[in-house]
Amino acid sequence: MRIVSLITSALLFSAINLFSQKSQRHQEELQMLADNVFNLSEVMLHDVANPPAASRFYAYALLGAYEVAFFGRLQLQDLNDRLNVNPGIKPPSPPKNFNLSFCSNYAMLQVGRYIMPSGALLEEKQHALEDYFRKNKKISRRDLEEQKWFATEIAQQVIAYAKTDGYNKLSTYTRYTPSKEEGRWYPTPPEYMGAIEPKWETIRPFFLDSANQFSPAPPAAFSKDTTSSFYRQLKEVYDVVLNIQDEDKAVANFWDCNPFAVTYSGHMAIGLKKISPGGHWMGIAGIACKKADVSLDSAILIHTMVALTLHDAFISCWQEKYASDRIRPETAINKMIDPSWRPILQTPPFPEYTSGHSVASASAAVVLTFLLGDNFSFTDTSEIYFGLPARDFNSFYEASDEAAISRLYGGIHFRDACEDGIVQGKRVGKFALSSMFGIQQE
Repeated sequence: MRIVSLITSALLFSAINLFSQKSQRHQEELQMLADNVFNLSEVMLHDVANPPAASRFYAYALLGAYEVAFFGRLQLQDLNDRLNVNPGIKPPSPPKNFNLSFCSNYAMLQVGRYIMPSGALLEEKQHALEDYFRKNKKISRRDLEEQKWFATEIAQQVIAYAKTDGYNKLSTYTRYTPSKEEGRWYPTPPEYMGAIEPKWETIRPFFLDSANQFSPAPPAAFSKDTTSSFYRQLKEVYDVVLNIQDEDKAVANFWDCNPFAVTYSGHMAIGLKKISPGGHWMGIAGIACKKADVSLDSAILIHTMVALTLHDAFISCWQEKYASDRIRPETAINKMIDPSWRPILQTPPFPEYTSGHSVASASAAVVLTFLLGDNFSFTDTSEIYFGLPARDFNSFYEASDEAAISRLYGGIHFRDACEDGIVQGKRVGKFALSSMFGIQQE
């Protein structure tokens, strides 16, 4: 297990205990962390948070948990000076009986509560957390109030830091208008929604120097020439969907993660609840931490690194999406081959290249593989909540590769958007690790 082998490096984990701690209480702590991350996800489902915005919410909420863990115990590495802009947290003195589990979860929920549109829904989860620790951990009311104060003081500083990342300026930009140039993106059925987050490149990254730092190779140029790379890829998507096998369809549905999906019952439009790509990988992070039985400090580190990396991956991807502004397969196929053709999955409302799930999944896989090791087998139960069966994987890279190709199976991406997205995501992930740990990745 990679995270265990890294214990010898002071650059990485200082004195943190990364060895297995097999106890019921420890597993309960890991489960509590995963459950509260999912509590964030449920609020995002309620708000229909788009993928880039969801990645931002996870990132700052987990940063809140990390800062509490770091300043409360001083066993994790200082993340602050590794970021592009140091949050400048001025921590109060930790409570005498500092409880890592309570404080980290409370801070995470506190940040989410104040940065998400419906974050107030998390107040109930905070009360449940307090009740649990009062009744089951036998923490006195006075001690609990001290823990809350410490967690809240740090959370409020993380919230203030989040307010300076450019998110509040997004609504001030000129409204995006689709290009009428042939081969450019245009809204797709059934809702023909407007473009999502065309100015996401202006959001401050955590690690990246700029949004275009890892721009991929240009996509295949739009062409009606049947011998061109673009047309061959177009025909591939068309044929794959027409001849889809049950297993490939299952793969497409498992990794759909489209919060904008809509179905109709008569004249009534019904939104389908689906987790975002980032939410799916946050779920995998929790599953992996529990299987590896890492310390709670390590689990917070792993979740935070995945969240911050996903955040930067979406910035990188969205910059390219609106730079290349490429047409979706559905639009091109309807115009050039078959006007009645429809993809397996519903086409999300933004340009095609690169594939967001490919970039995000590859970036998360790089981080998880580095921290927990290659050939880390796991059962992904992230989609059971949404009525889909679990899937087994032999490694994080196997899962991320499947997530990428699922977009082709689903009929919403061309092959080069998936393959180049993997390359782009891996570069983002490796840079995040290099920034955090000072170790170059091959």
